[in-house]
Amino acid sequence: MNVLDYLKKEEIVDLGCDLIRQPSLTRQEGPAVKFANDWFEDHGFDEVTLQEVEPGRKQVIARLKGHGKGKSMIFNGHLDIDPITASWEWDPYEPKVDGNRLWGAGIHNMKSGDAAMMCAALAIRRSKAKLHGDLIVECVVGELQGGVGTVHALKEGVWADMAVVPEPYSVDNILTKCVGVHDFAIHTIGRSEHISRMEESINAITKMRKVLDRLDKMKFEARDPDLPGAPRWVAGSIIGGRNRGYDLAGPYNIPDFCTIIVDFRYPPGYEIEEINERMVTMLEEIKSNDPEFKYEFEYPIDPKWRVGGTVMPPMGVSADSEVVKLLKENHRKVTGVYPKKIGAVPPRSYCGNDTAHLAKAGIECCLYGPRGYPDEVEKHVRIDEMVTCSKTMCLTGYEVVTKARD
Repeated sequence: MNVLDYLKKEEIVDLGCDLIRQPSLTRQEGPAVKFANDWFEDHGFDEVTLQEVEPGRKQVIARLKGHGKGKSMIFNGHLDIDPITASWEWDPYEPKVDGNRLWGAGIHNMKSGDAAMMCAALAIRRSKAKLHGDLIVECVVGELQGGVGTVHALKEGVWADMAVVPEPYSVDNILTKCVGVHDFAIHTIGRSEHISRMEESINAITKMRKVLDRLDKMKFEARDPDLPGAPRWVAGSIIGGRNRGYDLAGPYNIPDFCTIIVDFRYPPGYEIEEINERMVTMLEEIKSNDPEFKYEFEYPIDPKWRVGGTVMPPMGVSADSEVVKLLKENHRKVTGVYPKKIGAVPPRSYCGNDTAHLAKAGIECCLYGPRGYPDEVEKHVRIDEMVTCSKTMCLTGYEVVTKARD
């Protein structure tokens, strides 16, 4: 019997729906972690471990154990999801199936991939095949903080020969190169007075305008021909008000504190120290021309912002590595054609992900996961891509862990 006979489309979709129903914003992943833990235990995985990444914050590592005579494989996916946008027209935690689309909070990034890899592993367990190597399924937290969960798992000794991370970059692609991710905060400091005495104040928000203008004009050279659009950066979050607590109740007072959080994507050839130095130099240039300009550069970034947390370096794995070749061939077996692109795939490769840490640990890895249609892509996923991803990962994982070493 073929291992794919144990993989059911309806189960993949149902699991995706169940995962949508578990709220799991970054640092608030508890409901999804409990659900995943119960799911693995209910489906008879050999070993299910709750790892405590931080006090009170856990993640799930499930394992199908081999006999130690073959190569091991990791399926890695994160349970934390992006912030919910204001444009949702219904409860984002209530899934909707509409033709080939599954809608819901976090299904794009990356609960569709989680469902695909979990069901792929379940099919391998159901096949009762003799496993020579371990199949490890990691449902991690904090990927959106730079990968704190995967880093923790590696520190705890969870390692394998190969790994696949089903991030939402489309099953038309196998990605083997991505940028690094660097997050930092910049604060401007003013002097608050009532609006009636505004001439005596220093407006921190006005001062931040100068920072934003200079950020827009900064130039960084591209140092990797495969990633011509990197470095790239954005001040994606901003808040200002009175005092460091950002009291917004007194808009009649001139703000004396303003903060931006900058996300900086960089290719191989750059180091964090160089980027930080360039930023501080820019801030010092503003200060030299404005004696009222005061700033603070914050790195590492405070955990209260729920971003950053650990360095996510650029990732690069050979397109000729074994795991890539296996995925390529198994994608063809499932779909009848090879993936359209293998290697660096802009703009997808301008995303950061946990392969950065897996590759750094010496694990052959790549990215291959379900995506949606171009319109409102961050709110839905294509069901056919979920199924293709799950089937291809199932065949690949099965091939790796059932083969004895030469």
